[in-house]
Amino acid sequence: MARKPLYFVAGLGLVTALALTGCAGSGAGADSDKPSDSKPEAGAALTIAKPDGAITTESNNPWSGDSSANKLGYKNVVFEPLAIVNPTGDNETTPWLAEKVTWNDDYTQLTVTPRAGVKWNDGEDFTADDILFTFNLIKSTPAFDTGNIQLTDIKKDGDDVVLTFAESKFVKQAQVLNIQMVPEHIWKDVEDPTTFTNPDPVGTGPYVLEKFSSQSVTMTARDDYWGGEPAVPTLYYVSYNDNTALTTALASGEADWAQAFISDIEGQYLSKDEHNIFWPANVMAPDVLFLNTQEKPFDDVAFRKAVNMVIDREAHTTIARENAGSQLTSITGLPTPVGEKYIAPEYKGKEFSIDVDGAKKVLEDAGYTWEGEALIDPDGEPVEFTLQVPQGWNDYVTGISLIADQVKKTLGADAKVDTPDVDTWWNAKRTGDFDAIMHWTDSGTTPYDLYSDTMDGRWLLAGDEVDYNFGRYDNPEATELLSTYANSASDEERTAAIEGVQKIFVEDVPVIPVGTHPILAEFNTRNYVGWPSDDDPYAPGDPLQVAAVQVLMNLEPAE
Repeated sequence: MARKPLYFVAGLGLVTALALTGCAGSGAGADSDKPSDSKPEAGAALTIAKPDGAITTESNNPWSGDSSANKLGYKNVVFEPLAIVNPTGDNETTPWLAEKVTWNDDYTQLTVTPRAGVKWNDGEDFTADDILFTFNLIKSTPAFDTGNIQLTDIKKDGDDVVLTFAESKFVKQAQVLNIQMVPEHIWKDVEDPTTFTNPDPVGTGPYVLEKFSSQSVTMTARDDYWGGEPAVPTLYYVSYNDNTALTTALASGEADWAQAFISDIEGQYLSKDEHNIFWPANVMAPDVLFLNTQEKPFDDVAFRKAVNMVIDREAHTTIARENAGSQLTSITGLPTPVGEKYIAPEYKGKEFSIDVDGAKKVLEDAGYTWEGEALIDPDGEPVEFTLQVPQGWNDYVTGISLIADQVKKTLGADAKVDTPDVDTWWNAKRTGDFDAIMHWTDSGTTPYDLYSDTMDGRWLLAGDEVDYNFGRYDNPEATELLSTYANSASDEERTAAIEGVQKIFVEDVPVIPVGTHPILAEFNTRNYVGWPSDDDPYAPGDPLQVAAVQVLMNLEPAE
């Protein structure tokens, strides 16, 4: 049976640390230092900010990772996707430049009905030919195919466009649907699209580029946008020198919207104004300890289980994450509530808890003993290991330090902490030269990314350097189940497969889930309301993501 079509619903400095670390919490402080009694300003601009220093060179190429449009994020209000896939909330898909999108049963073919009445900002009509051109451009330009979408054919079928892929896109729908369209009539004559700076960007989005400078980029709202008139008439994109300057600007209201890790979020930001909001959107991407399953001590499932049983995840949340955000509770590793619907019935309601006596029993049954306070393995050797994360990644450093202390005190293993430079750590994780590291997992709209990143043997086919499954966990059954989940045309087969994957994850402990890793956002309600929230998680709040246009079109003037 074909999938039901989805219809439009109206309505770092610290750059590396920001991408790789997380903090959580939401709402203004109960006792703001600076309650705002000023009235909303009609027609106020919004300033969207980053902490990366001046960006001196203009490039409006949406495909180039180094372009100013990409770095600052303003490409997301110029170029629009066929649909927007929500990584939080209900993981819904909202058709955007498509009137509807329909997948076949096994998600190897996508049928797109282009939205009528859409115009590029130079007045030309947006048509099916633009969709054909954009995907053919990706197909013929490997540098643009960052999601490895494996497109094999694209053609028109009446008013629709049909895309065919070499493999199922069930677990990677966003990599296709979130691709932003470019106009054929502009790009068809570009000699080298990889170096094209696109000085006069033509897009279907609600804003146009008015001015670029190294201090800021000014975007103004269109009066002929297909989705209606945006509430915010002007956007300023600004890059501050560092995170401290950005935090000060956000707290004072000089900047309005950002994605940033702010230490002491309550004291530094929320308490400064009652309108300041911090929203961490929970996604299916926890932070985990990757364990070297090929070497002592983590080659022994009994020791992996024991360590998993003594980690204090509440302390991780309150200390490493500075008492902000939700605690990771489900033994499946899935953050909730976003992952709740995917938890197997046998694990519903089963949560992590500290069980030192139980952990010691597991070790004793496996042949471990103690000499004084020191844990001795079945071979008669003291148990020792080193936890690693890069220096400067403060929340991760605190997190592994807490774990090392917990394991020493409860189990007697000699757990050490090491903080090498980023390059050394990065090479070690890819080559497997570590005992244990804390690391993030990818976020998706299904549990696939969490479990594939941590258990999938196909990552190991790359050879000596891998891009995930850093601990070299090798379980053919898990790999087969993950493949079934990703490629099956049957909901029943998918459900059975993911339940089997979860059973292996819980019982064999290929990694140790530690904490949630939300998508961060800071914004304020001084002049505009309608931002996403726990009560209405229609999109993540990060202004650098493709859904930024959806957030802007949901805003309304504050009263």
